Amino acid sequence: MTGPFDVRPLLRRVSFALVLAVLFASVGQGAGRVVPPKPRTHTVIIDATRFQPETLTVRAGDTIVWVNKDLFPHTATASNSTFDSQIIAAGASWKLTVKKKGEFAYTCLFHPTMKAALVVK
Repeated sequence: MTGPFDVRPLLRRVSFALVLAVLFASVGQGAGRVVPPKPRTHTVIIDATRFQPETLTVRAGDTIVWVNKDLFPHTATASNSTFDSQIIAAGASWKLTVKKKGEFAYTCLFHPTMKAALVVK
C-alpha cells in the first residue's frame, strides 16, 4: 500500500534502529569489563635440600603447595615474616593461598642455604 498511510518505511526505520540498539547494548555490556583469571594451584617440590622451582611467579589468589620429598623436615619461611609453614615433615605438604602482591624471599629455617623466591602479581 502506498500513500499517506503506508507504514512500511517507518517500520523499516524502527526495525533498523532496534537492531542497532540491541547490537550496541550487547557490545557495551562486555566492554571495559575485565574478567579475572581463575585461581590456580602451583607446586614447589622440596627435594635434595632445594626448593624447585627456586623462583615461582603466581597471581594473587593462587595457591602454592610445598611438597617435602626429602627424608627430613623443612620449613618455607618468608624472610619478612609474611608466611611460615612451620615444620613440613618428610613426605608431608603445606599450602598457602596468597593475597598480597609483591616479591617474597623465603628459606628453610633448618637449612639456611635453601633459598627461594615467590613473586605474586
